[in-house]
Amino acid sequence: VQLVESGGGLVQAGGSLRLSCAASGLTFSVHNMGWFRQAPGKDREFAAAIHWAGRATNYADPVKGRFTISRDNAKNTVYLQMNSLKPEDTAIYYCAAASLRMDTSVSTYQYWGQGTQVTVSS
Repeated sequence: VQLVESGGGLVQAGGSLRLSCAASGLTFSVHNMGWFRQAPGKDREFAAAIHWAGRATNYADPVKGRFTISRDNAKNTVYLQMNSLKPEDTAIYYCAAASLRMDTSVSTYQYWGQGTQVTVSS
């Protein structure tokens, strides 16, 4: 199984980025997908998740209203559109796949990508 994130980079506060995560080696269309992030010196934390069929989404409070998770099962890809970025959004962003529940816990997700760095300057 491979999850490969892309789209990270350096952006000014108030700007936008779109992260992508391309999946292979698993039946993508039956896996719930999540985005997590980890800032230096902090634990990995939940950002957003989407149901395997796209029927539901969930967001952490700090990103609600600014981030949008979506997926294209035909392309085996999940996206995270990030708008109105803040310096506190600076972190490594990871996508993850879960075959059972769609929730906020790191332990729920069986497969992880290598991460992509997002840096927001003030």
